Amino acid sequence: MAATTPEVQLPVSFFGDEEFPVEWESEEEKQLHWWWDDLHCPQPLSPMWFDLGGWWSTCAYMFRRFGAPFAVDWKAKLVNGYLYTAVVPPDPKYAQEIAPYYGMVMPIYAERGLEWWENRLRPEILRNFEYLDNFPYESASLPELMVLFEDALDIQERHWRIHWILNLAQFQASLDLQAAIKEVLGTVDQDLLGRILVSDEDRNWDAIRALWELKEQVKADPLLREAFGAETATEILQRLEALGPAAEPFRTALARYQREFGNKSIYAHEYIYPLWRENPAPIIEMIKSYLETDYDYPEAVRRVRETREAAIRELLARIPPENTAGRQKIEQALELALKMTPLTPDHHFYIDQGTYARLRLVFLAIGRKLAALGRLADPEDIFYLRYHEIRVVATNPTGIDARALVAERRAARERA
Repeated sequence: MAATTPEVQLPVSFFGDEEFPVEWESEEEKQLHWWWDDLHCPQPLSPMWFDLGGWWSTCAYMFRRFGAPFAVDWKAKLVNGYLYTAVVPPDPKYAQEIAPYYGMVMPIYAERGLEWWENRLRPEILRNFEYLDNFPYESASLPELMVLFEDALDIQERHWRIHWILNLAQFQASLDLQAAIKEVLGTVDQDLLGRILVSDEDRNWDAIRALWELKEQVKADPLLREAFGAETATEILQRLEALGPAAEPFRTALARYQREFGNKSIYAHEYIYPLWRENPAPIIEMIKSYLETDYDYPEAVRRVRETREAAIRELLARIPPENTAGRQKIEQALELALKMTPLTPDHHFYIDQGTYARLRLVFLAIGRKLAALGRLADPEDIFYLRYHEIRVVATNPTGIDARALVAERRAARERA
């Protein structure tokens, strides 16, 4: 007998039950469309990151700045340890009034966004990174670290505001290209567009190239090749250490890679996970994988470029030869959209990965101070505290039983 699809009455609403309890703050909150954001946060969140790290704290700014007619905020809710988010729709009257403003300014973001990024916004981020990377963490007092704590949160907020400027600028450039294609050709081939809007020169490719160079260094050295014959990253690192001076050039190059490209963890949107900068095991595993497959960086980039160029030729070939105005319109929009493609991997490198990574290191420095004072059992415990609690524990040893609080929350996160 053929399977039948049960009839479902839409819309489907689920507000929680005994097995999956949900606490609602208001009827208005309850009526929003909530979804589990497993794209950004597939694991249970740490209390600190949910309290301080979430991108949603800058979303009202984003929608207000651009005059978005489709939303006014992006809310977050921690449900049974996991992140659920919802977009807040605008009042219809406001949406109607503000839509022309959105239409007026967005082409400017598309046209000027890359220039702003290269000349003003990225240098600002790099200055902030220089400050955080060179702060005297070990010699700083706890009061000095608590001031740094606030500075770091300010930096995080500013970087996320920049994030939205980049996101919307690139989004608009892509929309403009699609509009031009639709006007000239009638339809937009999304598969073809996906093969066109691909970056081949950005910080992600820089990291891959540097990793390939480490692989080539190992490949050319019999002693290093033998060390990488071990099964696990831990064993490889032990063998490298045992090689002594013979492995020093590689260890130096590895440390340099960690410093530049290791400001990330397994999940970008968190503070709780160790960074590649702290533990090189993931880098070692990638090098081992590159060795086993003999990964060829120049060939990989060449294939990306050839695929993209072939897709561009296919797009332009679809334009009737006599439609010179249409060809010009698509080519102009295409040129701008292609220039913007590095913004996605670059903003991820500098903001989603790089900024959160540096915030983790700031918080760990405070955690070490608090652990040395006996207020925490382990520096990593700081990620189980919230903003107010950290400030109380820093000033009043008996104000909060931080150890008990951490134990309770750590157990809850492990159960989630």
